[in-house]
Amino acid sequence: MEEINFRRHNSAPDISHHLSNLLVSPLLKKLSLSKMDANSMAASREQLTINIKEEKMGYDNPAMGYDNPAMGYDNSPPMTSNPAMIKCRKISNVGTVSQMVEKNGTNGAPHRKESLKAVYVSQPNPVRQTKSEKEYEPYDNRDVKHPTTYFETLIHMLKASLGTGILAMPDAFHNAGYIVATIGTLVIGFLCTYTIHILISAEYELCKRRKQPSMTYPETAQAAFNDGPKPMRYVAKFVPTICNVFLLLYQIGSCCIYVVFISSNIKDVVDQYQAPENQIDIRWYSLFLLVPLILINWIRNLKYLAPLSSIANAVTIFSFGLIFYYMFASVPNIESRQAVAPFKRMPLFFGTVLFAMEAIGVVMPLENEMKNPRRFGSAFGVLNCAMLPITLLYTFVGFFGYLKYGNDTKGSITLALPKDEYLAQAVRLMLAFAIFITHALACYVAVDISWREYIEPKVEKAKLFWEYLVRTILVIITFTFAVAIPDLELFISLIGAFCLSTMGLSFPAIIQLCTFWNEYNGMQFILFFLKNLTICLIATFGFVIGVTTSVEGIIDKFFLQKE
Repeated sequence: MEEINFRRHNSAPDISHHLSNLLVSPLLKKLSLSKMDANSMAASREQLTINIKEEKMGYDNPAMGYDNPAMGYDNSPPMTSNPAMIKCRKISNVGTVSQMVEKNGTNGAPHRKESLKAVYVSQPNPVRQTKSEKEYEPYDNRDVKHPTTYFETLIHMLKASLGTGILAMPDAFHNAGYIVATIGTLVIGFLCTYTIHILISAEYELCKRRKQPSMTYPETAQAAFNDGPKPMRYVAKFVPTICNVFLLLYQIGSCCIYVVFISSNIKDVVDQYQAPENQIDIRWYSLFLLVPLILINWIRNLKYLAPLSSIANAVTIFSFGLIFYYMFASVPNIESRQAVAPFKRMPLFFGTVLFAMEAIGVVMPLENEMKNPRRFGSAFGVLNCAMLPITLLYTFVGFFGYLKYGNDTKGSITLALPKDEYLAQAVRLMLAFAIFITHALACYVAVDISWREYIEPKVEKAKLFWEYLVRTILVIITFTFAVAIPDLELFISLIGAFCLSTMGLSFPAIIQLCTFWNEYNGMQFILFFLKNLTICLIATFGFVIGVTTSVEGIIDKFFLQKE
C-alpha cells in the first residue's frame, strides 16, 4: 500500500482536483511499470492512502463532508458526528482493473498489471481540538494601550448622555403633556438601552465568528449584513458608508445645536443691558462665535482640551444645581398643566427625547476600551447602571421643569430662567462656556470620520494643511446651519428623529436580525423576527413623523413667516 503524508490547506473543495493532478497520475504511471506476481496481484488491489495533517478540520469545514458532490464520494461510510474523527475516506475512483500480458524472459508466464483503483484519505491520529481552538474569545484577545476601568467608563457614559438634551426635556414634556411624556420617556429609555444591548451582543458574536478582538459600528453592520439573508449581502459593501454618513450627520447636527445654544444664551444675557432698539439678531452672535470655534477646533490633540473639559464639567454640575434651585422655587399646582398635549406636537417630543438620551456614537468605543468589557453589558454593568439614572433624571427634569414653567418653556430651560437675576445670567454664561468646549469634542468625531476615513488616504502632499482645511470647513458648515435654523426646539427634534431613530433604534435591530438569522427555527424565529420588526417599525414611524413635523415647523417659522 502506498502511503503519502499530505497537509490539507483551506482550499478543501478543490482537493480532488489537486489529488488527481499531483498524486494519482504519477502513481498510476509508477504502478503500471511495476512487475508483480500474478497470483498476489489478483488477490489484491492497489490503494493510495493519504494521511492528512490538518491545521483545522471540524464543523466549520463542510467541504470535507460526504454530502459534497464535488468530492466524488462513492459508497462512503456514514458521516460520524465529528468529522475530525473519521479514520478513512474514499474520495474518488481513479481507475479500473486492466490486464496486460507480457512475455517474461524464459518461461513466458503472464503477468497482470493493475492500475490504481481507489484513493483513500485517512487520518490515523486525529487531533483533539482544545477549547481555545473551538471557540475564539474576543474579550481575551483585546490589546488596549490605555484600558478604562468600570468606574471610568461609567463616568464617560454619563458625561456623553448629559448635555443640551437634558436642558430641552421640559420642552419635550410641554409637547406631549406630563402623563404621556412621563410614560413615553421611560419607554424610550428602556428601548434605547435594549437596542444598545443587542448591538453589543451582535458585535461580540460577529467578533467570535471572524476571530477579531473588536469592531466599530460600521464594521459590525457590514459583517452582520454579510452573515444575513442573501439579499442583504449584496448591499453589505455599502453599509459602512451609510453608517458613517449618519454618524457624521449626527455629530454635525449636534455641533449646530451647540452653536444655537451658545448664541441664544449669550443673547439672552446681553439683551438685558441693551435697549430694545439696539438688540441684534441671534445670527450675529453666531457670526461672532465663528472665529473662536475655528481656532478651538484647530487643536489636533485632545489632551490639550482635557483641562478645559474638566473645568467645563465642574461648571456644568454647578449650573445644574442652580437650575434645580430655580426649578423647585414656588412650584405651581399640577392642575394648571396639560396631562395630554395635542397629537400634532407628539413627534417633537419623540425626537427631543431620542436626542437627549441616545449616545450611540460613543457606546462601542467605550466598550472596546474597557479593561473588563464583560462588565459593560452585564446585569449590573456600565450600560444598565448609566441608563437607569439617566432615564430617571431626564424624566425628573422634564416633569418638574414643565411643572414650573409650563407654556413658557423653550428649547432650553436656561432660556426660561429669570432674565434680570444675576445668578440666572451666570448660569446661562457658564453653560454657554461648557457647551463651547463640548463643540470642539463633538466636532473632533466628525473630523475623525471625514478626514481619516475618506480624505486623508487620498492626500499625498501637505496633509497638515488639508486637515486644517477640513476642520475649518466642518465648523463653517455647523455655523451655516445654525444661522439658517436658529431654533433649538426644532433643530433638536430634527436631529433626534433623523439620525438617532436610525442609528439608535432601527440599525441595531437590523444588525441583530442579520447576525442571528440562521440561529433560530420555527416559532422561535417568528418571535425573534417580529420583535426586531416591531423596533424597526417604531423607529420608521418616529423618523417619518418626526422629520416631517420638524421640517414643517422650520419652514413655517423661518421661510414662510410673514412680516
